[in-house]
Amino acid sequence: MKKHDIIFIVSAIVIVLAFFCITPLNDWFSEWSKAKDGRYFVLAFLKFGVLATAGECIGLRIAKGKYNEKGFGVMPRFIVWGILGVGISTAMSVFAGGTFGFLHYCGLDLNPADIANECFGNQLIYAFSVSVLMNTFFAPVFMTVHKITDTHILEHQGTIRGFFKPIAFGRILKNLNWDVQWNFVFKKTIPFFWYPAHTITFMLPSEYRVLFAALLGVALGLILSIANLKKSKS
Repeated sequence: MKKHDIIFIVSAIVIVLAFFCITPLNDWFSEWSKAKDGRYFVLAFLKFGVLATAGECIGLRIAKGKYNEKGFGVMPRFIVWGILGVGISTAMSVFAGGTFGFLHYCGLDLNPADIANECFGNQLIYAFSVSVLMNTFFAPVFMTVHKITDTHILEHQGTIRGFFKPIAFGRILKNLNWDVQWNFVFKKTIPFFWYPAHTITFMLPSEYRVLFAALLGVALGLILSIANLKKSKS
């Protein structure tokens, strides 16, 4: 373990402890997590922006031995993850609510207002159903959009100015490594990681779901580093 690893780990621990030990900070976080207005999405932006970007930095550390490098574009990645985080939070709300209707048609009537008091089996069926529906219908689009923005950032050397230039969606989409995208990112990570991971997410109280999903961004950073290594070998 090198000096920058120790600094990264200690910094992460200090930040996490601050949210638990500093009462005003903890109260702010709890209040905004439970908010039913724009504050919920602002916090979602910050959660994903910070945590998922940190995950990508960890992925870079695994792949290249450093947390940042010229052209990586930490700030553009933060912006992208913040925006994607708002989209993910919206998708979680849509699928979490819509799955009750799906299960109703399957013969399982659950009370949306009292799901926490259902038996463990019903909660598990609900959480797994939400995860499968969301990751089957939403995740591939999300992952592809993320890959396009990631490519755009790298093409413009990670600069803020370059990030705000028009994204060449058609060209980037055409030139994606679909062998890795389909055979690894879609076929392996979705059923074997994201289905069970988001089942856990939707077993949690609603105010903690977005935070846990954002924490999974660290795992996503590892997945992206593996995908990039596969791409470099292919």
